[in-house]
Amino acid sequence: MKTTVVGSYPVPVWLQALPTPDSLVDAVTVAIKAQELAGIDLISDGEIGRWDLERNAPGGMVERFVRPMAGVSCELTKRQLDAFYAKSNTKYRKAPPGVVTGPVGSGTLNLRAEWDRVRALTTAPLKFTLTSPYMMAKVVIDDHYNDLEALAMAFAATLAEQVVGIDAQAIQIDEPTLPGFPHESEIAARATNLVLDALESAGKAVHLCFGNYGGQMIQHGEYDKLITYFNMLRCDHLVLETTRRPKSELGWLREVEKPKRFGFGVIDVKDLQIESPAQVASRLEELAGLFGAERIAYANPDCGLQHLPRGSANGKLRSLVAGRDLFAGKSA
Repeated sequence: MKTTVVGSYPVPVWLQALPTPDSLVDAVTVAIKAQELAGIDLISDGEIGRWDLERNAPGGMVERFVRPMAGVSCELTKRQLDAFYAKSNTKYRKAPPGVVTGPVGSGTLNLRAEWDRVRALTTAPLKFTLTSPYMMAKVVIDDHYNDLEALAMAFAATLAEQVVGIDAQAIQIDEPTLPGFPHESEIAARATNLVLDALESAGKAVHLCFGNYGGQMIQHGEYDKLITYFNMLRCDHLVLETTRRPKSELGWLREVEKPKRFGFGVIDVKDLQIESPAQVASRLEELAGLFGAERIAYANPDCGLQHLPRGSANGKLRSLVAGRDLFAGKSA
């Protein structure tokens, strides 16, 4: 069992004070070094590489990808804003990431450049993360396709084109929206599979959570409603949160078909308290008892670390590794 992160890491405050290309590289280096010092096996760029230097703001889960795309405008009319505010699934957002006005395409989006930048900063095994095309389709304003599936597949085709040449050890597609809309599982899975099928990565992962916006859960749902979605996915492993899910609910995950494996969240990212290694090991022992240790590919936090103070995030990363090592020693 290896350790990894879901993706994000706290953005150093000085990046916003001095938003230059060099500062961005320095901030990514900080995120990488923190993970390396903690002993994480599979690291990321902390998703700090998504920082928008022109806006001097976080790139955002959706903004980072859709704003540079062809067919997407960031200029919104009052009618479009009213349509966004009327949507029930976006109450946690202050504004939409964009409006789709024409056929979606890559435009100036260049994920390969983002990958090349982080790859040059470390020799460690790397994970590269993407937001799901389904989530993108759910939160933008659609003035062109007027059809959720058509829009999701258009975003998926663009992402599939973008991931060519990204040879990360694992590429992860993040899906925090579907838990609130399990009846749309087939649409979400078809779009995600289009991207997964294009990956050249040795590890194809899908991360599903119930949202972590400012440390708050966004979607209310249960794993039993998502088993069909999980089984439709053509991925190697699922990266899932467990620390705040009822034990009775986790049992449903035994219905996930083999050979899919799991990356289980054993670090609570909605709590500033740093878990002890013994707590982490105990959580892994419970999960191994439910699923068998052989099905657990990774131990990881429940979700990204970006909403935590850096000191708390770093402490949690160290406890994750120490807890995994403690569990491994007991189970050997």
